[in-house]
Order: sequence, then structure tokens, then C-alpha cells
Amino acid sequence: MSKYWSETVRNLKPYVPGEQPRDRDFIKLNTNECPFPPSPRVAAAIREFSSDGLRLYPDPNSSALKESLAKTYEVAANQVFVGNGSDEVLAFAFKTFFDQAAPILFPDITYSFYTVYCDLFDIEYEAIALNDAYEIDLDDYRRSNGGIIFANPNAPTGIELSRAQIEALAQDNTESVIIVDEAYTDFGTESAVELINKYPNLLVIQTFSKSRSLAGIRLGYAFGDSDLIAGLERVKNSFNCYPIDSLASACAIAALEDREYFEATCSKIIDIRSWLTEILTQRGFRVLPSNTNFLLASHPDIPAAQLYASLKQQGVLVRYFNKPRIDNFIRITIGTREEVEQLVALLPEPPAP
Repeated sequence: MSKYWSETVRNLKPYVPGEQPRDRDFIKLNTNECPFPPSPRVAAAIREFSSDGLRLYPDPNSSALKESLAKTYEVAANQVFVGNGSDEVLAFAFKTFFDQAAPILFPDITYSFYTVYCDLFDIEYEAIALNDAYEIDLDDYRRSNGGIIFANPNAPTGIELSRAQIEALAQDNTESVIIVDEAYTDFGTESAVELINKYPNLLVIQTFSKSRSLAGIRLGYAFGDSDLIAGLERVKNSFNCYPIDSLASACAIAALEDREYFEATCSKIIDIRSWLTEILTQRGFRVLPSNTNFLLASHPDIPAAQLYASLKQQGVLVRYFNKPRIDNFIRITIGTREEVEQLVALLPEPPAP
């Protein structure tokens, strides 16, 4: 640990991403990437992109991308913010809205970047325990706070809240910002985007990484009242006024324009998820109900750490979280049918009748 680091950096516990090994070929079911390629329109956009344009700075406002997102989601362009992945959008949102006197609230089992940002920006927080069914109980959030954030569906549990539940919270919580992190909403959950015109303190964050197969270009976006978006822009422009490169923007616009391909991709993942849920249940696993592109599953007899290590040795990567309450679960990303069948072939057989 360098003596030149600041005290904040010395005390940080950075986010630990899923394994990305390079030493051998694995079936990667550990980082919630989409198993299918991007829309063919994305490939066409890359082929048609003029490399000469790379000598110029991109549009600092990403106007074309914002207009495309606004059209797709039926909002105004000044209600859209874009950033380098939803992680960057989240970071800007924490700095913009959560640097308050009161602690912010989020679940004790959720996306672990939330605590990292709190530590980085010196934000107080309270982690609210999920109930015994691993669900978020929004009644626990009806208290004084400096802001509220939760993933919907939650990660890594995969369990969703309904739009009506989120609206009821927004009706009661009007003095601080509520952020709904919708990285996985396209796999069967009602989005809260349509609520932003009714609730000026509601920010909804999404990503191109999952359902649109564009994790490699790092693009995320947010929808909210124009005042919220203006605050995000102010913080963004204090870090980097040219965050979205020209090629990434062209790829994202092409993906948005191919609605049919997007819907087909999501449908295939949902079908494979349903099939895998049934197989795991037949084999004795406890599987939490999921509206995402992953499953959180626990075996009654085999510890999760052992199951994770065994699968890795045999060439299949899943995610293991050595954390309280979920340390006996593995998280399985939904891959192609062929990949998932190879996973199933390595799992314990069904219990004897």
C-alpha cells in the first residue's frame, strides 16, 4: 500500500468483478453477459463507420444517442443522461444526489458497487435487510433518509418489485431522490420509466450491456426529470465532458433501432431461464424466482463454494459470493441452450425417489 495514497483510497474496498480468465477456454456463466451477439445492425454500423472521424472529439452532449433513447422510451431528450456503462451513471448519481446529511438506504444484499461509491464519496448509508424470502420490503424504506436506491430486479437475487410498489414508495418519499437500477429489467419486469413524469425525484438507470449484447462498448443511461438530468450533466462535465465515443454511440443507436432483434433475444433468454429453473428444481436445488438473465441457486447437500470450484475445474464458470446469507448460493448466468446443457450435465443428479 503506497504511502502516497490518500486516506480515502487506503480505506477503500474496491468492487471485485467476475472472473475473466485468459489461461483457458471456459463456458462463462458468471458475469451476466448476453450469450447472443448484438443486432446485425450493430455490425453494419461498425463496418460503415468512418475511421477518419476518430481524430475529432465526439459530441459532448451525445445528442443523437439521447434523441434515439428518448424516441425508444417515449420521453423527452432532456430527460435522458448517458455515461460509460451504468456503473459510471451510478457513480455520478451518487455524487449528485446522495451527498446529504442523512444516510441513504439500500438492501443489505444487492449490487456491491453501492457500498463502494458510498466509501469513495464519503456517503453515510444504512443497509436494510431483505426479508426471509430474499425480497425487498419497501415498508422498511418509509423513514427519514438522504436517498434510496435499489436494483429492480434485485441483484444477485433476481427478485423484482412491481411498478405499483415503486410508485407507492414514490408517493410517500418526496423529499429525497429514489434511484431504480434497472440493469435487468428487460427480462420480464415492468420498468419504472413511465413514472418519471409523475415523480420529479425518481431516477431510472439502465444499460446496453445485458439485453442489447453491448457490454464491450460500456454504455449506460438514465431517465428522470430534467432537473435531475441537469444535475448529472453538471457532475459529468466536471469529470469528462466527452464521455461517449463516436463509435459506441453509433453502435447503440443501431441496437435501439432493431426492436425485433432485441425482443427476440430477450425471449430466448427467458425461455432458457425457465427451462433451467425447472431442471435445477428437479435436481433438488432451491432456486429464487428470477426476472433477470441469471439464477441464484442453492443445493441442499453440496456447499456452494464446493460446487463453484468443481464446475470451474470442469470448465464452467459461475459466480460465488462469499457473503452472509448468500454464501450457500451460486449465481448462474443464462447462456445459450448448448452452454446451459453442458452445465446441467455436470450438476448433481436428481435425488432418489
